[in-house]
Amino acid sequence: MFQGSMVALVTPMHPDGSIDFAALDSLVEMHVNAGTDAIVAVGTTGESATLTTKEHCDVVRFVVEKANKRVPVIAGTGSNSTAEAKKLGECAREAGADACLVVTPYYNKPTQNGLYEHYKYLAESVDLPLILYNVPGRTAVDMLPETVQRLSKIKNIIGVKEATGSLARIEKLAELCGPDFGIYSGDDDIALEAIAHGGKGVISVTANVAPARMHEAFVAALAGNMDKARELNSCLVGLHHDLFLEANPIPVKWALFEMDLIPPGIRLPLTHFSTEHHTKLRQAMKSAQLI
Repeated sequence: MFQGSMVALVTPMHPDGSIDFAALDSLVEMHVNAGTDAIVAVGTTGESATLTTKEHCDVVRFVVEKANKRVPVIAGTGSNSTAEAKKLGECAREAGADACLVVTPYYNKPTQNGLYEHYKYLAESVDLPLILYNVPGRTAVDMLPETVQRLSKIKNIIGVKEATGSLARIEKLAELCGPDFGIYSGDDDIALEAIAHGGKGVISVTANVAPARMHEAFVAALAGNMDKARELNSCLVGLHHDLFLEANPIPVKWALFEMDLIPPGIRLPLTHFSTEHHTKLRQAMKSAQLI
């Protein structure tokens, strides 16, 4: 089972929007050296919605090759088209990814049974462990705990990234799905406390900029030392909030640019981080001793 601090990795881009593979290489090395527990390539934070299918597969393949088994790689393979999600899953398997992270189909607004059939088909079609991803704030559909429970009985569906921001939801999922099913917070601000409610870790935006501290905090939390975990997390609280002053990944890409780790590229319809927020996020970065 995956656990701990898993980074939802950005996709670095040149100012013209083309992918910067040299910067991506450096980010993978940074996470390996920092102890990041898994890398999620081309999820929401990786701008999956605006990468072409070829770019998507190229980035996953590149991250897998550069990680070279030193850290697990989970490929984002979700789509609102079941057929496309299958194609992306097959690409991840061929690239050597360790698992797939599959977001609920956005815009379509399927029923709960539609969600079940979608994931059941993918699990039966792609020979990789599959992590469900529920983020109703972006997709306009909420996969209910009872649906996750049904899906948890399928052999290679191993966990869920839950991004409703609710500790009660995390606790309900843990109760329904049992200890062998991985429950991962998709919200940095509650992720540490989610461990006490049955969570196994976080798929994190903050870990992009503070990978070592996030890893250390979750090592402590999973070992039952919540006092130490909260102490390690205390300087990151501002980041957990301010990295979402605008739609993710706008703020985190700006923060990484400020740290000289990536160029400033981002793809429309996302735009550059508004100057009115720079001071606030910069202060959170200073509190976390990043700059």
